[in-house]
Amino acid sequence: MTSAENIKNQLNNWGKSKTPFGFIIDFEGVSPIIFSLKSTSAGIFWQTPQSAKIPEINIEKKSVQWNISPVSFDQYFVGYNLVMRHINNGDTYLLNYTQPTPVETNLLPEEIFCRSKALYKIYVEKNFICFSPESFIRIQNGRIYSYPMKGTIEAENENAAELLIKDTKELAEHNTIVDLIRNDLSLVADDVKVEKFRYLDLIKTNRKNLWQVSSEISGKLPENYAENIGDIIFRLLPAGSVTGAPKQKTVEIIKAAENYERGYYTGIFGIFDGMNLDSCVLIRFIDLTSGKMIYKSGGGITFMSDARNEYVEMTRKVYVPFT
Repeated sequence: MTSAENIKNQLNNWGKSKTPFGFIIDFEGVSPIIFSLKSTSAGIFWQTPQSAKIPEINIEKKSVQWNISPVSFDQYFVGYNLVMRHINNGDTYLLNYTQPTPVETNLLPEEIFCRSKALYKIYVEKNFICFSPESFIRIQNGRIYSYPMKGTIEAENENAAELLIKDTKELAEHNTIVDLIRNDLSLVADDVKVEKFRYLDLIKTNRKNLWQVSSEISGKLPENYAENIGDIIFRLLPAGSVTGAPKQKTVEIIKAAENYERGYYTGIFGIFDGMNLDSCVLIRFIDLTSGKMIYKSGGGITFMSDARNEYVEMTRKVYVPFT
């Protein structure tokens, strides 16, 4: 039995016994971390709309030094060009292309975690910090919900929100992801439908504020969903909004184009309280495993993409969500 199968079985057992648990699953699903909320999860801190475990430290507010060293455009373009060749060949029609960006800052990891304002936050000591605005799935009262996020623009631009909503490239990209997530939810649920299509959220950051676009999709789970909670989670991986479509082939292209390890970046984190579940996609992410801070970011590439614009979007997302 593989490690992933062992993890799924344990989550199913906890779901059946209504044991509250947490989970962190990396992009490739090879190093999942699970923990019962009945015991201490050393070195793991989080905050979701319904649950929190915050480190007990005093945080002194100070001005933020934040210097980034993104890959050059020429380096970025090598992988981007490979992605576009596959798009033109019909191998993929949407691919989330990402790259790492070293960051130099006067902030400690625990300061970033505690000061950041986000829908979801998670800090795994010596591993990563994430302050994600994007839900993966929520399960409430027997229904499963997903909130794919696609589309970003600087909020300071004149008529920014209107420009984003009317952008044909962003619309096509968002339509693709909504269709992909709707199909994904249909693997585990019935009565799948789009509840809200393309609504705006304002993200405040230490650099520039951003408008981002999301949709809400839901479906009805079987009555015994809790005892199959592990199967449900793994069946939906990897998250479509940070992969692309079609999923399997797109993941192969991602590995060839990006030329670095995503690790837990674009994986998922979540909490099951014994009945309901809330989880996020691990984006807005700082890797700590090298002893340095490496920010990982990117965006969706389609046949309508412009390399310069996509490069700028990747660097624009290298922020911490506080002012």
